[in-house]
Amino acid sequence: MKAKTAVKTVCAIIGGILALMILVVGGYVAYVAIQYYRIDDNVSLEISGNRADSVKLGESYEIMSYNLGFGAYSPEYSFFMDTGVMNDGSAVSGKYAKGLNKADVTKNVSGQAKLATETAADFYFFQETDKKANRSYGIDMCASLRSALPDYCYTYAQNFHTAYLLYPFSDPIGKTDAGIMTFSRYKTQSAVRRSFPVTTAFIDKLFDLDRCFAVHYLPIENSDKLLVLINLHMSAYDEGGTIRAKQLAMLNGVLKEERDKGNYVIAGGDFNHCLIADCFDSDADALTYFKSEQQTPEWVKNSVLHNSELADGFTIAASINASTCRGADIPYTAGVNYSTVIDGFIVSDNVSVIEEYTVDTDYAYSDHNPVVMKFALDAIV
Repeated sequence: MKAKTAVKTVCAIIGGILALMILVVGGYVAYVAIQYYRIDDNVSLEISGNRADSVKLGESYEIMSYNLGFGAYSPEYSFFMDTGVMNDGSAVSGKYAKGLNKADVTKNVSGQAKLATETAADFYFFQETDKKANRSYGIDMCASLRSALPDYCYTYAQNFHTAYLLYPFSDPIGKTDAGIMTFSRYKTQSAVRRSFPVTTAFIDKLFDLDRCFAVHYLPIENSDKLLVLINLHMSAYDEGGTIRAKQLAMLNGVLKEERDKGNYVIAGGDFNHCLIADCFDSDADALTYFKSEQQTPEWVKNSVLHNSELADGFTIAASINASTCRGADIPYTAGVNYSTVIDGFIVSDNVSVIEEYTVDTDYAYSDHNPVVMKFALDAIV
């Protein structure tokens, strides 16, 4: 009897532990699910520190776009969601969810702000900008950029908001509030956040961004038309490129609508599409242009963008002087990581591109390099 009682007691204890674990896990899943929400489409954005001067026809302006990688991507950094294959067939995968440490993130954020200041552009598009997040150790990247660019008006469009995420267990990503920021040296009439289509898979949507683009309307001196600046960040973790195709269709619709009004349109940011295919005889040549010891990732094979896929009257402005994004499945070594051009601009046919180039930082502060475009608004429409 004593043996049976002991067995019953052990079983009861084990059962209680299992029930408690189920309760804890279930409660956590419920907490994460309740915290999740999609941001509405067509949300007006606050324009802080608006300027008085308007842009002019025929004048030369400069715009920079830079994915800041939440300040984490030092050359030594690899990201836990990234996977790849070396040329010898060996599989590799990233390690971290958060930055290496607070000091390293601080160094990267400072370096990014310094780069922006040195460029002295008229407009800036920034992506993966943390306002408050465990992954960037609570460093306010938005405040850093505002401090570096005090003579600009700006908007912030949230595109990543999470409950406290315990995954990966070895380096939990934690809680995040992040978005895209746009800075302008010139008057902005209005701005609106547009929501891209995103995955509906429960787990995937928790770790991917609430993808969006921010549309800014700038008055033009002595013109009834507007300069429309669109800061965007399209999906990355999208097997087969199906979500990106829907996002491109939505973007094309907005581009066409604005051009049909006679407006001047520039869309820029992180497209997560290879943007240089029209510079080569084949997609394969474009995808393998930059030296690498890794195989071309499947995601980019399915996301090669051509001018022919854009709304009528629009073309891609992207340079091959340097790559703009490196594979983050392994720490960075020049000539080893896969890299290509996924950051750039799309411009309407009434915008003259004077120059477009990549600022080659050798990925010192991010897994992206900044891209810069000099342009003018044509006086004859």
